[in-house]
Amino acid sequence: MSVLKHNPPLRIAVLISGGGTTLRNLIEKVRAGLLDVEIVLVISSTPKAGGLRFAQEASIPSVVVDPNESDSRDRFSELIFDRCRQARVQLVVLGGFLKQIAIPEGFAHRVVNIHPALIPAFCGHGFYGHRVHEAVLAYGAKVSGCTVHFVDNEYDHGPVILQKAVPVLEDDTPETLAARVFQAECEAYPEVLRLIAAGRVRVEGRRVRIAPE
Repeated sequence: MSVLKHNPPLRIAVLISGGGTTLRNLIEKVRAGLLDVEIVLVISSTPKAGGLRFAQEASIPSVVVDPNESDSRDRFSELIFDRCRQARVQLVVLGGFLKQIAIPEGFAHRVVNIHPALIPAFCGHGFYGHRVHEAVLAYGAKVSGCTVHFVDNEYDHGPVILQKAVPVLEDDTPETLAARVFQAECEAYPEVLRLIAAGRVRVEGRRVRIAPE
């Protein structure tokens, strides 16, 4: 089935927990006319998230939904998706969002995430940020990259939409590898959002099919 049928632009919410580099990248792509989406809401899991300033500078409504103020993951998730429904969000985009959420039935295949490695390698609970790149280097892997995938109720488990690989260099540090992977992320995430906005993404079980233009 096609993930979304809609009239452009695609209305998205971006969920953040930290510096908001993914949010900044998407805002820049929209401003440059390279991405036909409208960021209608930013949700942060903490009031300390640096990325909230990007939302403010771009005049995007933002809200903090603190998991510490909910008595369960389900309640925390319910508050997030209630906000998304109120804003008529069509797609939820996780951008460095470090809290696991429960996906309601109405948002199946309507939540996407980007992971800084080639799933199923170096992923799952505890693999985020520099921990991923440290693990890649410690293992001696020759390639790494990023994965954009649909989100289900397990860590880094939903159907893979797109992957981009980058080389691991002999003199890499976690910082230099992270920078190279992030450049791939800056291309991959907007590419996936364009595909979804164009109605070209179909999910068949665990396989994601991309229709030709």
